[in-house]
Order: sequence, then structure tokens, then C-alpha cells
Amino acid sequence: MTSKPAFSPVRPELTSSITLRSQDQNWGTQRRLALLEAIGTEGSITAAAKKIGLSYKAAWDAIDTMNNLADSPLVLRTTGGKRGGGASLTPRAQELITWYNAIRHEHQRFLDLLTRLDPNTPKNLELLQHMMVQTSARNRLMGTISHIVTGAVNDEITLQTAEGVTIVATITQASTLKLNLVIGRRILAFIKAPSVIIGLPGCGMTLSARNQLPGTIAHIAQGAVQAEVGIDLGVSTRITALLSLESLRVMKLTLGQPAYAIFKSSSVLLGTLD
Repeated sequence: MTSKPAFSPVRPELTSSITLRSQDQNWGTQRRLALLEAIGTEGSITAAAKKIGLSYKAAWDAIDTMNNLADSPLVLRTTGGKRGGGASLTPRAQELITWYNAIRHEHQRFLDLLTRLDPNTPKNLELLQHMMVQTSARNRLMGTISHIVTGAVNDEITLQTAEGVTIVATITQASTLKLNLVIGRRILAFIKAPSVIIGLPGCGMTLSARNQLPGTIAHIAQGAVQAEVGIDLGVSTRITALLSLESLRVMKLTLGQPAYAIFKSSSVLLGTLD
């Protein structure tokens, strides 16, 4: 078994794209403006679409949308001739591209200013991005990869949260490569509540689960069939489990009671945002 190379940190840099909207129409995305620029240099919709990685149909649809929304045509299409037809930009399109690039330049200057004023700006924006991720998994944690062990088929990925909680996940090597997982990279870990088992200190249980995290019971909510139990692993780290009402009664769980959040490494899903 071998370990993966470490992630090489780079100087924080903020980048973003600007989207232009007209009522409920979303027509001025950066990709559409890139399509206009590519048409200007390539002289053909086919070549322009290929240049920016867009399908031919998607390029035609985008051009139709922009032409329909604009006060005058942006792209003129021709058929026939020695070159078999092509496309060209109107002066209005050239004006739009120049205007958009000027806005994009000023926007980037603003992002650079944010970075200079507060070194934590990239971290804060990353946190907001992670908070907007929608998933059905009850437990979602952010951490940094601290160790990767490569096996014959699967890889073992170890990550640590900001509070030092260690979580181990087992995923396929194909997933490791696809997600570009390397030591030092920040990732999201997802664990469904039904996959979490609650253990009590001194109960003499021997479990094969890779993750057995000590904490304190901080939340108990009973439903019609199941109970939701939250275990605090730190000040800001909580793992939630779903138990049957019978299990809750037998275990006699109470708030403030020491407990373990137990789950298999195969129950941990990993995700990235790029």
C-alpha cells in the first residue's frame, strides 16, 4: 500500500463569473459571452462551439436566445459560399463584448481587493459555498485530507475537521482519481443518520466500524416511529443518528451522557466542489 503525494498549497486567489439577467431570462452568462468572442475569431458557429467545449445545438440555442433578447442582432449567420457558410458578429455584439470584459475586469479588481483587505476572504467564501450544497445526508462535515492509503481496489481516505475530529472513508480508486483527492485538499464528508450507531462507554461492545468517535449526547427528539439523537464531538461538530423508539428506551439515553458515534468507513461519502 502506498500513500498519495501531498497537496501543494498556492497563494489564495478569488475568481468568479458574472451573469446578466433580463426579467426571468438568463442570457448573459460568461460562457455565452465566450461563445460570441469565439465566433468573432473563428468565423463559424461549429468552430466556436468546439473551441469553448459547447455542443453545436447548445451553441445555436444560445445564439437564438441572445439574438431574441437583444435590441438588435448580435450574430449574423450565412449559408452557402466557398466556405459552406459561417457566422459573424455585428457591431452591437462587439460593443457588448467590450462592455462585458470591462465589467469583468473591474469585478476581478474588487475580488483582489477583498483578498488584500482580509486574508480569510477565500476561506469565508468557501464556507458559504459548502453551506449551499444540498444533500439528503443528515450529517455533513468539512475537513482536510490528512492521509491516503491506496489498496488493491479501494482507497482509505482520512480527513480532519477544523476541531480535530478524524473521519475515515473508504472509496474506490476510480473515485479518488475522479475527485483528484490528495493530501491537504479540503473536502466534504456526508454520513446518513441511519448509518450511525450509538455506543455507550463500558458496554463491552467490540465493533469493526472504522469510525468510533467519542462525544456527548446533546439532542434527543422523538418522532412517531424513530428518535433523532445528536452527539456533539466538539463545540461545532455534531453527528446525528436515527434510532428506533425501542432502542432509545432500552439504552436510556439522556442529555449530557457520554456516547460514541459509530459508523463504517464505507458509509462515508466524499464530495468536492470543483
